[in-house]
Amino acid sequence: EECTASGCKYERSSLVIDANWRWVNKGGQNCYKGSEWVPRFCSDPLECAMTCGVDGADYLGTYGIKTNRYRDGVHLSYVTESRYSANYGSRLYVMDSEDTYKMYKLKNREFSITVDVSNLPCGLNGAIYFVEMDKKGDWDGRSNTAGAKYGTGYCDAQ
Repeated sequence: EECTASGCKYERSSLVIDANWRWVNKGGQNCYKGSEWVPRFCSDPLECAMTCGVDGADYLGTYGIKTNRYRDGVHLSYVTESRYSANYGSRLYVMDSEDTYKMYKLKNREFSITVDVSNLPCGLNGAIYFVEMDKKGDWDGRSNTAGAKYGTGYCDAQ
């Protein structure tokens, strides 16, 4: 909900998963293995952008992400076992439109969220946090044609 002096209204938003959770490939071959770009496809960032593609996402089957029955919340599974692999964690962004992230302006405003950690296993962190990102996900139409629509642009200097 977003509230003003005249009252509150329900806010519908969509979510996108961070590009780092998506498969980056060229014709079914990994462009990223372990923690490094595959030199055959990615000798430099521009070649990688021209050669490799970011796949879509099966939010429930691969990442364990689903809306609740009232469609006013989201459930995130930390571990999701699928036919081919296991996925650990996720990072989601709230969208303002199909191509842009929602930009929260929190100065002199109140923001609240309810996080149910009652089923969160010991040792795991059920956190929500804000990072500053480009509204279009660093989309520039040349080396980054994916943009916010595919969850690009994350930057966090913790």
